[in-house]
Amino acid sequence: MIYLDNAASTRILPEVIQELVKSCEEYYGNPSSIHSAGQKAKKLLENSREVIAGLFGAEGKEIIFTSGGAEGNNLVIKGAAEAYAYKGKHIITTDIEHPTVLNTLLDLEEKGYEITYLHTDKNGLINVEELKDSLRQDTILVSVMSSNNETGVIQPIEEIGKILSKTAVFFHVDAVQSIGKDIIYPKESRISAFTASAHKFYGPKGAGIVFLDKNFLVKKQIFGGHQERNRRAGTENLNSVYGMQKALEIIYGSIFQEQMNEKRLHEYMEKRIKNEINDVVINGEEADRLNTITSLTIRGCDVQTLLVALDLRGICVSAGSACMSGAFLESPVLKAMGLSKEDLKSTIRVSIGRYNTMEEIDFFIENLKEIVKTERGE
Repeated sequence: MIYLDNAASTRILPEVIQELVKSCEEYYGNPSSIHSAGQKAKKLLENSREVIAGLFGAEGKEIIFTSGGAEGNNLVIKGAAEAYAYKGKHIITTDIEHPTVLNTLLDLEEKGYEITYLHTDKNGLINVEELKDSLRQDTILVSVMSSNNETGVIQPIEEIGKILSKTAVFFHVDAVQSIGKDIIYPKESRISAFTASAHKFYGPKGAGIVFLDKNFLVKKQIFGGHQERNRRAGTENLNSVYGMQKALEIIYGSIFQEQMNEKRLHEYMEKRIKNEINDVVINGEEADRLNTITSLTIRGCDVQTLLVALDLRGICVSAGSACMSGAFLESPVLKAMGLSKEDLKSTIRVSIGRYNTMEEIDFFIENLKEIVKTERGE
């Protein structure tokens, strides 16, 4: 099997699996228990918190452990909206955010909050001037993703952070696709909070991170105990948190080499596809993008046929976000970028990772060429 859907989820690092198994055997106490087994577990949990915080240039108390990106985005957006509702109920976001952001904001909209959706150009980039013009006295929150999960397009987060640093507005960044592919230092970028998920950077599913600057607040969204400094109730997913820490350490330890390898594969793949398949568009091509994601519109081909045909040949790609592609829904991201209905039905996402090789890319392209010729009747 050739796996080219790393934006949806990544394969767990072998070293992480080994550490996970060892930790499950040795650390099984509840970190909230006062006995020795519980305190041993608590020590491991807090060590993971400090290590992860250090990689982000943050403090341990600024790290909240969650179940992943969806919970993290809900906690930060709803939590900040509720915490600062006394100042106003105006929120700014973009029209290309992940469903976990857009649907959370839709829920807030139904509860009386006013949402401004920034538009994107044909390359999926927002206009910072539009953001400036959208700021109001009652604006309490701005939520902009660092890089798009369907196109890989990178937004001007540092520029936005600089603008918002002169205000009291809470700045949330959905960094789920970026963490592990790039290094983000939230303090330097003036980010109030960001979200990340372990299974996007070769860690276990069910573990996530929220960075929350100590100068900002969120109201908890899961009630029960007082775990995570009373910001997220529930027994911590200790072993997965530890696995997440190990994955992040390994990836950060080799991130520049990873970036070079990904860039090499990425550029080679896109060059071959453009040169060898007619009438193909790379969405967001003119913008800065992650070297891991390519959104391909292959005109004259149906996305469902492409996905099935590739899968039958042992090649895994997707139609877009894993949260949408199962139902083959039209992508709001690509619609916002101006794609026609026909092009929306002809777009696939290819996302590479650390385990992919040049031979796999060649195999994928040769098979894609054959499938496209058959589909188009060439």
